[in-house]
Amino acid sequence: QVQLVESGGGLVQAGGSLRLSCAASGRAFSGYDMGWFRQAPGKERDFVAAVSRSGGSTSYANSVKGRFTISRDNAKNTVYLQMNSLKPEDTALYYCAAGRTWFLPSETDFVSWGQGTQVTVSS
Repeated sequence: QVQLVESGGGLVQAGGSLRLSCAASGRAFSGYDMGWFRQAPGKERDFVAAVSRSGGSTSYANSVKGRFTISRDNAKNTVYLQMNSLKPEDTALYYCAAGRTWFLPSETDFVSWGQGTQVTVSS
């Protein structure tokens, strides 16, 4: 399995942007589909975006479509989440995950998880 470490979270005003990064170590990063999930206080963890092993295919939750972009660099063992036009409702702990499905996956499709990075959007 891979070990995952997220970074790039922080406090931003509504309308602003952040880019999250997830660095992977261990075996065969390019052999995993990668995803981002988020969990707001008192709520369940929800799917945000996922990317296929090659980076050629992506899927997004409807709530972020058109504002967020997921990408990966297999040479750097890193997956990114570019977040634009941020809204207060995007405030959550964002998790990176490695798994076997990129098309609208659920949590159970992922086998490795990072510890999360906090994103807070002020109004």
